[in-house]
Amino acid sequence: MKPETLTTQERIQYELRELYLACGYRPYKVGKFEDYDLYMRNKKFLASEQVLTFSDTNGKLKALKPDVTLSIIKNAKDDGRVQKLCYTETVYRVPRNAYGFREIMQTGLECIGRVDDYAAGEVLMLAARSLQKICERYVLDVSDVGVLSGVLAEEPIGDADCARLLSLVGEKNQHGLTSACAELGVSGRTAQRLLDLVCACGPLGETLSRVESLDLPQTSREALAGLGRMRDQLAAYGIGNVNLDFSVVNDMDYYSGLVFRGFVEGIPSGILAGGRYDNLLARMGKHGEAIGFAVYLDQLERYMEAKPAYETEAIVLYDAATDPLDIVRATESLRARGISFRVQREEEPCPNCREVVRLAKEANT
Repeated sequence: MKPETLTTQERIQYELRELYLACGYRPYKVGKFEDYDLYMRNKKFLASEQVLTFSDTNGKLKALKPDVTLSIIKNAKDDGRVQKLCYTETVYRVPRNAYGFREIMQTGLECIGRVDDYAAGEVLMLAARSLQKICERYVLDVSDVGVLSGVLAEEPIGDADCARLLSLVGEKNQHGLTSACAELGVSGRTAQRLLDLVCACGPLGETLSRVESLDLPQTSREALAGLGRMRDQLAAYGIGNVNLDFSVVNDMDYYSGLVFRGFVEGIPSGILAGGRYDNLLARMGKHGEAIGFAVYLDQLERYMEAKPAYETEAIVLYDAATDPLDIVRATESLRARGISFRVQREEEPCPNCREVVRLAKEANT
């Protein structure tokens, strides 16, 4: 297939697959259906709690998969070995700010087992290069949930209140954050730390240096040290356009460290999301660590698909008197020249094309 005949989504899908395979990731296929119980037990991990369900022939409740990671973790071998898997799958869910279920094509990867600094940095590099394959103008926002959790751990507040404060951090809602801290009896020191982190946003290197000078707990500093190692590794890869942004927050019941999301010019919402989810692995009875990300390919079709100049390169027109062998000879000539074509009767509407071949009693081209 010629590259110019591929849609933007098809081209990106192929290029990302080649990128992941080159780093030792192997393709993984997930079925369309899963036991609904898998999603019931991990609702907070899903982008939406709404799931399409149906009863199997044996009466068991099944679901069209709204997520790929849960299925991969469920079926992953628990033998301590590192598993590097990549996929392209369709998930079925209600996107944010939408009112109905959609088929969402996504591609991504998961690294499961022993995730050291090198493995985490490699995944972050692949996330950045995935964005670059889509558009040279991209931004990868990174954070570590350990920085915020270290700050919140010093306050005697419950999980629901922590989640409320994290949500406000994610919205960069400074006024709401200040009000919530006062309402919950959070100390002025912690409130100021949270506000300082909300305001700390910019290029990874210089922003990290500013944050390292803040008054933060030791556990938060340990998480910052990890971000520093990621900064150095990305620099060694020659990766740019990476920002530190503590509004990148995910549920701490599942995520346990590095989190990130990616944006490209021309698409208003994030097109890539990922992070380290050791806690999810533990909740599903598996040992080790895990990190991964997904790229939402459906966004490409919606915002970046260029309308082709021609519906087909050539049209072969014939009438009732045309000898079928003449049609065969004309089409084989086009095929030999590497030209795509469509054959139709002359009286039918002619689509937009570059070349017209007319076959009749007095054929002319």
